Amino acid sequence: MAGNRDAYTDYMNAGHDAAWEQNWEAAIDHYGRAVKEFENDGDARLHLGLALLRADRLNEALRELERAQQLVPDDPSAAENAAEVLERMGRNREAAQKYVHVAEAYLALRDIDKAIFNWERAASLTPGLTSVHAKLAQAYERINDRKRSLRQFLILAYYFRRDNDNERAIRAVERALKIDPRNSFALNGLNALRAGGELVMPPEDADAAPHTIRHSAPRLDADFEMSDESDKALSEGDPRGPIGESLNQALSMLAAHVLETGMLDATGADALKAMELQRQDARAEAIDAYLRALPNLNHPALKMNLGVLLLQADRPQESVGYLGEVLSVPQLRIGALHALGMANARLGKQQHAARFLVQCLQTIETERNKAPRAEVERVYRGLVDALEEANDEILVAINQRFLRTLSGKEWPQRVNDLRQHLDEMLRTSGAGGVRDFLGSGGGDELAEAVQRIDRYIREERFLLAMDEAHQAVEEAPYYLPVHVRMAEIMVREGRLRQAINKYQMVAQSYMVRDDFDRAASILNEVLEMAPLDTTIRTELINLLEQQGRQPEVMPHYLHLGKTYRQLGNIDGAREALTMAHALCKRFSDDAEQLVAIKHQIAEIDMTRFDLRRAQRTYEEILELRPHDERARRQLIDIHFGQGNSNEAVKRLDELLSQYAREKQVGAIVKTLEELVRLYPDEIALRSRLAGLYRQTGRNSEAITQLDALGELQLKAGLTQEAVVTIKQLVKLGPTNANQYLQLLRQLER
Repeated sequence: MAGNRDAYTDYMNAGHDAAWEQNWEAAIDHYGRAVKEFENDGDARLHLGLALLRADRLNEALRELERAQQLVPDDPSAAENAAEVLERMGRNREAAQKYVHVAEAYLALRDIDKAIFNWERAASLTPGLTSVHAKLAQAYERINDRKRSLRQFLILAYYFRRDNDNERAIRAVERALKIDPRNSFALNGLNALRAGGELVMPPEDADAAPHTIRHSAPRLDADFEMSDESDKALSEGDPRGPIGESLNQALSMLAAHVLETGMLDATGADALKAMELQRQDARAEAIDAYLRALPNLNHPALKMNLGVLLLQADRPQESVGYLGEVLSVPQLRIGALHALGMANARLGKQQHAARFLVQCLQTIETERNKAPRAEVERVYRGLVDALEEANDEILVAINQRFLRTLSGKEWPQRVNDLRQHLDEMLRTSGAGGVRDFLGSGGGDELAEAVQRIDRYIREERFLLAMDEAHQAVEEAPYYLPVHVRMAEIMVREGRLRQAINKYQMVAQSYMVRDDFDRAASILNEVLEMAPLDTTIRTELINLLEQQGRQPEVMPHYLHLGKTYRQLGNIDGAREALTMAHALCKRFSDDAEQLVAIKHQIAEIDMTRFDLRRAQRTYEEILELRPHDERARRQLIDIHFGQGNSNEAVKRLDELLSQYAREKQVGAIVKTLEELVRLYPDEIALRSRLAGLYRQTGRNSEAITQLDALGELQLKAGLTQEAVVTIKQLVKLGPTNANQYLQLLRQLER
């Protein structure tokens, strides 16, 4: 059965507030109430489990976290925290298995940092998991952490040798030597294995993983198979980049064509002469010779050579036409794309240049580097989307970055690394982060610095992480992802106010760059840390409104109203709720939410003693929801408070009729008793309560009410009504009946 969504939201917000204050028992109570409203809500279960974990109620925490994991299987956070609970309970084997599952889940989400962290936790709890050490070795290799990768391969060799699997041990050491061919420990280990000797556990060093391996640990799995895939280093390329490789190919193709066709006339002679001049770097003469041969030798290899020579001679406009005709030739396509990107960049056509260079990078990855096509297409699709909103100033820097990537003999590896960096930025920082990453100076060095910062944060080496971040900021002061990491370090160190200020600075910088999505995302993160900060929430509201994202604004207005009430700013609370009300009417069909907002506004008006406004609001609520008990009850109080007894009684009778139809006798009694206490001089209230007591056989209480009713009637000069009341009272047999009879005779005379 569905619960109350408003109550659920209130309980969750109250739980978040309590958790922020580290009042874990209160947080547990609020989250528990939210779970009762919606038992299958994974978010509520997760937060309840986390609160129980912080309160050290481990068995209950484990139960809730495992339930949350079942409800939201795609989110690894519940399983990760459940593993922590198991670890704290001393159930290390189960904890390790769960950490392994969590790592695989993060790997599926392409979050390699978190995958590594969880593999490390598993390895520290149950040393000897060879498949885990293998994955760690390959993961470290992927992020270019050579020292850690090497050590993990040596750990693998140790365990394989201990279990008499000499072949695998040798293969693991050989993998380590591919990382560092001169590593003395690996070389000695390989010699020992080939001589039938034993291995020792590789020592820790300054950059090694933080866990300790116990030599006596039993072997727990033997499923590891050494993969050759990560062994394949990308071959070095021509130092001139793809252009150079295509030029070499074009020279071979053109020479073969001339010789095979027996072209010994002037055209053939010009072509052969042009090729020789090209090899001698005599560009002007080579261009002239190619142009003489071109009318009778319409070959793509000639156009490739001519186009590149014109580009090198700083004649980019002429080169574009020839290079464009080469794109359909597979052997020359990559170089032609490279050259077209360079030519358009020189012509100031930055958008065109970016398009050609991105195609060049993508083609290199799929055709030359043999990277997984689906992955390459996904990353470069995200890159294209990111570049669509970049202006020419940013594109100039980005195109220069692409051209630097495509130069030097290591360019095939750099293209591969660039894709991995782009993948990382798209997942963590979105399109704006990609533009920042590519447009900042020193992009390659910056990427490595960010990797080091992330690694230090994972290892909780916050001083080193902050030092690295400061150095990166000195090199690229406007690269905002580094500033975001600085804020994260401040949070982890407990410096919340400094972190919030840093996050605000980053958000404002994104706003200046018109990257409103990133700014909104960061402000949302800040609000999770400081939910009572009205300035930040107001900034976020203004930002969302600028973007026309009004439906997203409404929850923030509601939260702002609640915060203002907590801070005693009643006027601010009413203004925020009024804005939420307007947005709800405009963008939402949720009548229940609209009613809930109206109730909050009316309550504020009651607090401010603005009874007329409150009355109008409660009447609007009844138009939307005619059976709203709370609104009817408040209207009764408002009318009695204004001396409008007739209207109050009318509203009361409507409420009592509703209770009667629903057979809520207890509610009728409770309401009348409460109203009589509040308004003891109201004849209509006493009369109704007395009648109810008589009907339910509560004679002594009925006598009390009739006695008070009679006095009120006599004071009001309602003698005949008082006579009727006293007669009813006498029929109930009061102990002092004679006194009532004597009074009755006097009244009748």
